[in-house]
Amino acid sequence: MSLFELHHNDGQARAGLIDLGHTRIETPVFMPVGTAASVKAILPCMLNAVGVKMILSNTYHLYLRPGVETIVKLGGLHRFSGWKKGILTDSGGFQVFSLSQLREITQEGVSFKSHIDGSSHFFTPEKVVELQSRWGSDIAMVLDECPPYTQEKRYIKKSLDITMNWAYRSVEARKRFPLKALFGIVQGGIFEDLRKEAALRIRELSFDGFAIGGLSVGEPREDMLAATAVVTPLLPETKPRYAMGVGKPEDIVELIGLGVDMFDCVLPTRNARNGSLFTKYGVLNIKRSEFKDDPDPIEASCGCYTCRHFSRGYLRHLYKAKELSFYTLATIHNLYYYVNLVKEARAAILTNRFEAFKRDFFDRYRSGEMA
Repeated sequence: MSLFELHHNDGQARAGLIDLGHTRIETPVFMPVGTAASVKAILPCMLNAVGVKMILSNTYHLYLRPGVETIVKLGGLHRFSGWKKGILTDSGGFQVFSLSQLREITQEGVSFKSHIDGSSHFFTPEKVVELQSRWGSDIAMVLDECPPYTQEKRYIKKSLDITMNWAYRSVEARKRFPLKALFGIVQGGIFEDLRKEAALRIRELSFDGFAIGGLSVGEPREDMLAATAVVTPLLPETKPRYAMGVGKPEDIVELIGLGVDMFDCVLPTRNARNGSLFTKYGVLNIKRSEFKDDPDPIEASCGCYTCRHFSRGYLRHLYKAKELSFYTLATIHNLYYYVNLVKEARAAILTNRFEAFKRDFFDRYRSGEMA
């Protein structure tokens, strides 16, 4: 069974299908982040109602808490979390380098201290593959190093060689620890030649899909777009492409146009909890006093549960009163917006009107007007 079917191209933009056996996922797709096997402020039944098909969880966080054996004893990630559809697990590489203390990287792996209690741990590519296999991940990511984009080229090259070493070993580890799908990761920082080298080297390995790592880590937007434009044409057409951590609506639309199929980000859920709500006409800040007596929904044309039942005035009241229900209602809206943004992009691709869709999106989103 092939993991990915490419249904249609409109320029570089692609519409396809990821078949996980127990669930089928149309692409482009946005995956909400459920770091600790839970998308914050929202239940699995609500994710289903919003139209979510796949979520992302994190190996680093789950390994530290609740721990490997707990998840295994409680039936694997799907049963443990109550989420029956797709689960992609990040390797935790980014978190090791951004959160952990006193880390040390070698060709063998990375030693680090937990950000929770300071305990010592050691990740190898083989161990990360084993963890994701035991948990029953649908799509597993290889261990990689995600260096700061500000590092000099010499360091980025050394880091890339380590990431490639770990990629080779991850492919070999899969022979012992079966996985439904394993994705390689293209690093290389903001350097065009290193990005090309990484893409050309990693596409030769027997991965089921490919991610572009090291994006949305503080680099200028033009560098993110340039790195993606270099990489995607070099990756196999028959396998899905995933831009890790890319989550601003305008960036998702741009990267779909460059041939990316999969996206994840904490932005829609985190912003929801802070009162920032996405609409076709930009971001609405529900905290503003002008919405105190506003009877309208967040967005008149939105079909989400929140917009069908509640006013801006009520949502502002919930936020100001610090009612927990606000976080749920705001998250429902923001995830509905993201899920439908990529659905609309897919429909445009299938009818050869993606460029018109993209143009209309930016005209509305940048206008700052509220319908």
